[in-house]
Amino acid sequence: MQNMRKKGDNQAMKKLLPVLFLLAVWLMNGCATQWTLRSEGTDKALQWPFQPDQPKVTYVMSITGFKSDSRSLINTVVYGNSGSEDDAFRLPVAVSVGNDGRLAVADVGRKCVHLYIPGQQKYIRLYGTDKEPLASPVGVAFDDEMRLYVSDSLAGKVFVFGNDGAFMFSFQETGAGRLKRPTGIAYNPKDKLVYVADTLENRIYAFNAEGKVVFSFGERGEENGRFNFPIHLFFSRAGDLYVTDTMNFRIEIFNARGGFLGVFGRHGDGSGDFAMPKGVAVDKDGIIYIVDNLFDTIQLFDRKGTFLLNVGKRGRDLGEFWLPSGLFIDDSGLLYLCDTYNARVQIFKITEGYANGKL
Repeated sequence: MQNMRKKGDNQAMKKLLPVLFLLAVWLMNGCATQWTLRSEGTDKALQWPFQPDQPKVTYVMSITGFKSDSRSLINTVVYGNSGSEDDAFRLPVAVSVGNDGRLAVADVGRKCVHLYIPGQQKYIRLYGTDKEPLASPVGVAFDDEMRLYVSDSLAGKVFVFGNDGAFMFSFQETGAGRLKRPTGIAYNPKDKLVYVADTLENRIYAFNAEGKVVFSFGERGEENGRFNFPIHLFFSRAGDLYVTDTMNFRIEIFNARGGFLGVFGRHGDGSGDFAMPKGVAVDKDGIIYIVDNLFDTIQLFDRKGTFLLNVGKRGRDLGEFWLPSGLFIDDSGLLYLCDTYNARVQIFKITEGYANGKL
């Protein structure tokens, strides 16, 4: 009996030795876990317009989460698989990219924000604090110092995290009360202002870096400059603020101080119409990209509101969407789309200098 026990103990030790070895290597390397994107590309040429036309939008890859080499190795030895799904997206709804390439994805399914800093191969899940947990993070925006602003629609607050991912503070006071349903959020680098859409108040607030209101504008209505449940924001390189006025089925454009500049859009089921407009972004050519959650597509327009192109369709394949929501264009001309119910962020490359092309 004792020999059988010793034999069993030896077998258990043999199984454990590889794990102990990997742990020792990890410790010798300073316990620093290095993270990479969990991504999927394709050899197929996915572009819009379709070939043989010159592409305005080209598929690059899809991100489904993040992975670490050390965790993958240990999991392979212990469990026989290549990694855990704990760091995968569940319901990504908003995305933003910082000037240094860092990526933030608001995930309402996990009640967190995924923060990835590629320069450091660092990944953090932001949950807030025990006293102030994130409940429904729906908007993300970086400022010039790489501080991250997160709008939480259920908590009624904007959470602020430092460039290291540490929680700093939150704010919700508007001067006339508190935020009711903060959703869309965008940063104005020139004036150092953070714009927040309060969907229930039908109002846009501009806050400074300390979370104090500088000015606000808007009220409920169908007239120009008024809103019916605004939900997504984007601040363009030209210095204009774009607002998705969801239940008025339109996009409104304002200057940096909230002065009305223009509007376009209508309710319908044809190309160029809106059924449930959500994310909005603008490229360097001034082309406007708008996600329609029910059409499962991105529609492109010029500044006058002329429809130009559809990107994507309903489905689960690459370049297809299922109830998409948030949208962002970074300084390098990459378009990021939260393909929410496919639990991924799809990335596309925008062809610049295309404003006078075949669109």
